[in-house]
Amino acid sequence: MFLEQGDLSIDRHLVLTHRLRSRRVELGLTQKQVVSRLARRGVRTTNKTLSSFEHGAGVDVVRLPELAVALDCTVTYLLGLTEDPTRWTPDQPSPLVRPSSATPVTGNWILGPDVPVRANHS
Repeated sequence: MFLEQGDLSIDRHLVLTHRLRSRRVELGLTQKQVVSRLARRGVRTTNKTLSSFEHGAGVDVVRLPELAVALDCTVTYLLGLTEDPTRWTPDQPSPLVRPSSATPVTGNWILGPDVPVRANHS
């Protein structure tokens, strides 16, 4: 697990909840319509659950791709890594720190190809 410099997990969570609601409103969709879009993707949920997500309840990370599709945007956008709802690449590389060292690692880590290999702690 990589640790970010400064704890941004709370900030990312707030950005995610804000973007879920603002993107839905921007598209002119009701919660019921988003729930229907999710159902077409095989995700069973309710208006109450979606409302909880929009108001700060933890969003299960496995639902992010389907939420992004239902809201016509990318996961990168929902996480606040880009301001463009259609862009996959983060606006700026995110610095990461390896737990075993203080060496920063940069790259488009959200996409996967630049994720450093974890050291084997045997």
